[in-house]
Amino acid sequence: MERKHVNCATCDIACQLVATRDGEGRYSLEGDYDNPLAPGAICAKGKLAHEIFEHPNRLTQPLKRVGERGGGQWEPISWDQAMDEIAAKLSDVVNKYGPESLVVSSGPWNCSTESGMTRRFMNLLGTPNYISPVALCLGNTAAVHRLTYGWLPAPDYEHTECIVLFGHNPHKQSWVMEYIRIRLAQERGAKLIVLDPRQSQSADRSDIHLPLRLGTDAAMCLGWINVIITEELYDKAFVEKWTVGFEQLKERVLNDYSLEKVAAITGVDEDSIRQAARMYANAKSAVIPWSPITDQQNSSTSAIRAQSILRALTGNLDVPGGDLLMGINPDIVAESALELHEQLPLEQKEKQFGFNEHPVFTYNATEKLRKPSLRVWGTEYPNQVKGTCMAVPSPTFRAMAYGDPYPAKAFISIANNALQGYANQKLIHDALMNQDLVVCHELFMTPTASLSDYVLPGDTWMERPNLHDAFEWFSLVQSSQQLYEPVAECKNIYFFWHELAKRMGMEDYFPWKDLTELYDYRLAHTGLTLEQFQGKYKIKIAEVKYYKYQETGFATPSGKVELYSSMLDDWGLDPLPYHRNSPEPCQTYPLKMFVGVREPQFFQSGQRHVKALRKSNKNPKIFVSANTASNYALVDQGWAKIETINGRIRMQVMIREDMPDGLVRVPHGWWLPEHDDLGIWEHADGILAPDTEEYLDREQGIPHLKGIPCRVSPIKSATSWEAL
Repeated sequence: MERKHVNCATCDIACQLVATRDGEGRYSLEGDYDNPLAPGAICAKGKLAHEIFEHPNRLTQPLKRVGERGGGQWEPISWDQAMDEIAAKLSDVVNKYGPESLVVSSGPWNCSTESGMTRRFMNLLGTPNYISPVALCLGNTAAVHRLTYGWLPAPDYEHTECIVLFGHNPHKQSWVMEYIRIRLAQERGAKLIVLDPRQSQSADRSDIHLPLRLGTDAAMCLGWINVIITEELYDKAFVEKWTVGFEQLKERVLNDYSLEKVAAITGVDEDSIRQAARMYANAKSAVIPWSPITDQQNSSTSAIRAQSILRALTGNLDVPGGDLLMGINPDIVAESALELHEQLPLEQKEKQFGFNEHPVFTYNATEKLRKPSLRVWGTEYPNQVKGTCMAVPSPTFRAMAYGDPYPAKAFISIANNALQGYANQKLIHDALMNQDLVVCHELFMTPTASLSDYVLPGDTWMERPNLHDAFEWFSLVQSSQQLYEPVAECKNIYFFWHELAKRMGMEDYFPWKDLTELYDYRLAHTGLTLEQFQGKYKIKIAEVKYYKYQETGFATPSGKVELYSSMLDDWGLDPLPYHRNSPEPCQTYPLKMFVGVREPQFFQSGQRHVKALRKSNKNPKIFVSANTASNYALVDQGWAKIETINGRIRMQVMIREDMPDGLVRVPHGWWLPEHDDLGIWEHADGILAPDTEEYLDREQGIPHLKGIPCRVSPIKSATSWEAL
């Protein structure tokens, strides 16, 4: 019986699976219990992956729009015709508006397979305007951490004694690897602190649950810092030798963030805040894993910075059982090394949308960190999680829609339903409709693809080999073997960039004929070809070295942990973390809503085609408490209209015990592939989410998705807007 090993890329977690081939040549998938980090990890999306790949509505040949954009009329064409016409039209846009007029948005399922080729092409062409949903999910966190100590740390779950989850809720169907690692740590005796307004599954398993108000993560962290400094629970030796700005930080928290004030902001009593801070600080080792919740607040930069400061104050940075600064894997040529950022002139980098207004994850920050990064990590442009030299989405879409500060007129979307991937869906729609060229590389006809000029059929993760380097976050490499040949005319994203580069005078910079040759090149350090590496390793973890900063310092301008950020100070932004109030409910919008959380059956806006997954989650739903439902005449399984200052949608009501009163949860990414209009304007959370100044984080420009004032009213049916 033939067995192969693969990394599931249905989402970006990359669980390690075992594929077993039956007599008819079809592979079944199971979790790999030999995985040293998360034995047996697999979710329903992974188990049902064939239903995506074998779906009758899957795109299998290039399509060209005929008729009006969005009209749904297409003609099949060859790849050669598609690439010839795309290259010609992109050349026309570049000649007329400049190379910076090209914007590319890349999604998660290609993040580990295009091997930096997207940015390579863009940098050679001359455009800095790359965007990605990681601007709202982990990529921005990576960038903010670099301001404090130069790298995004990875939690050492296997040795830690305390885990702190800010709103994060890993479980058996989502973030499965993290779920397993956390449960194994708890079985060893690790304590769990959960900060979440909901009574989530993680909260149920916690030693301490702090039900803080939505969007107050920064204030809570500042309260913990107050306790730790006041009670002298911090690592005095580390703080004295390896940090700058302690006295300024101390003054900020003691003067502005008393526990009384923090309790008033967060809604959690002082004793509970103090108890949690002590448990974290007194643990021999502790971790604060990344949380997508903290990523998406109007005080996001401050909240992430405050979490990074907590690690440093308590001596939990780059130590056994703490948060590790793992660096670039030495066994593989990093994607960032292939991206050729040095080829993009500074004057082009400075044209990046958001460069001056919201600099934290743009080239503005990257340029300031070039020398420190080279000194510590051996490279000037580490692009962790593809999130450390991006354009800012909101100003990018405004430029695409309105030409301010200059026109952006060509858009390429790679495995990314961009129309629904960011805040303010109407703006994104206007932006796409104003383009001279829109190209989409996808598996299905998504809402974004439906507005394209060319839709190109992508391959699936079963139909290609892969090397997954954990986005330059963990020092490991996982190999994935190819199971099937691509269906019909489906091609991987490297093929697209290789063919486009040939037609635009960049062929010498894309010398690898296919992914296998590219991976052979990336593995040259090991002396192994891809085939040899796959035969020898499922996962290769680099030796973990602790306390590396003692030899190199930190990759910051000062060489130390910057509690007081010199870079934020240089930009005229607050160099210390702070809490910023978010818009509050009012008579018109009396409830608070949070969006952006994925449902267990789906990853972002994907998998809505899969019948087995939709069977348990057929309709888009909102989640409310029984009291909230009663107060607003909502009926369980009935339909409701949800409205904000930005728009309205309709969803089915589900009453949940874990939801606090006055709070509404709207899941992310809903559309209806079974409808002719795809349900683009009926159910998407992006319609509700504003991106005006008061809803944007000042330093990053990412939207506040955790606590938007809203109102909810019952409607007669799924197709009716009229209130009862």
